[in-house]
Order: sequence, then C-alpha cells, then structure tokens
Amino acid sequence: MRKTTSLGFILASAMALTGAAYAATGGHDGDRHFGGHGHRGHHGMHEAFAKLNLTDAQKASIKQITQASREQNKGQWQALRTQREAFEQMTPDQVGYQAAAARLAQVEGQATQARIEQRAKVKAQIYAVLTPAQKAQLATMRSEREARREQWKEFRKSHPAPTASTAQ
Repeated sequence: MRKTTSLGFILASAMALTGAAYAATGGHDGDRHFGGHGHRGHHGMHEAFAKLNLTDAQKASIKQITQASREQNKGQWQALRTQREAFEQMTPDQVGYQAAAARLAQVEGQATQARIEQRAKVKAQIYAVLTPAQKAQLATMRSEREARREQWKEFRKSHPAPTASTAQ
C-alpha cells in the first residue's frame, strides 16, 4: 500500500512539474519549428519539404504564407490565452465559476474550429506552390508514412506493453 501511495505521489508531482514547465514556455516552442507551430507534429511538414528539393522562391513563398498566418492569428490566440489564465486563477467556490467555465469552453471550441480552418487554408496555399512532381512525391511520402504507422500498430498489437500489475 505504501509503495502504491509513494508511486502515486511521485507521478502526480511529475505531472504537475511537467504542466508548469509547459505553461512557462507558453505551451509551445514558438519559431523553433517550421511555421512556428511548436511541437504539434508540424516539424514533420518541414522535414517533408526538405526532401522535396524546394526552390528558393518556393521556400520564400512558404515562409511568407506561414508568417502571414501566424501574424493574422496572433491577437486571437493571445486573447484566448488571457481568458484561460483568468479562468485558472478562479477557484471553484467563486461566484461565476461555472459561467466562466462555460464561456471558456465555448471560446475554446471556436478557437479549435478557427485553428482547423486556418491550418487547411495554409496547407492549400502551400500545396499550390508545389510543382506536380513535388505533389506526387509528397503523396508517396504520405502513403509510406501511413504504411509505417500501420506496421507500428500491428507490432504494438502483437507486443503489448507490460501492465503495472505484472511489473511488481
């Protein structure tokens, strides 16, 4: 029992510290990755473009598209972050806590919709910059990535991770 309690405390502490570190960075790595979208998988897009042998003009065009998108949405994302922080400062026993939670949920939903629509718009603009050969190469890379993902899923099914009860 004591071992389980200690393990739970350690895990809870680690999660709290990870969350604090994530919040301290603003939730993402900023401009370190392609398009300034942090570590949400978009660095893979950068790697894919590196393999497409883009011309300097294409690189400049893609950079301009991503920077324009980032600048266009900067105010909206900052307002959302401010609203999140204000909600996090509230305590559950405060008057208006539930209403604030509902407002934040609604704003988060709208932000998700806007983010998906913006991502699709940027992707379409970038895709228009590519040559037909680059588009075909990108499609091939995408299908290869999907095949590797399926292989990984099959591997994981046939090699399940040990559970906590068997590790003791």
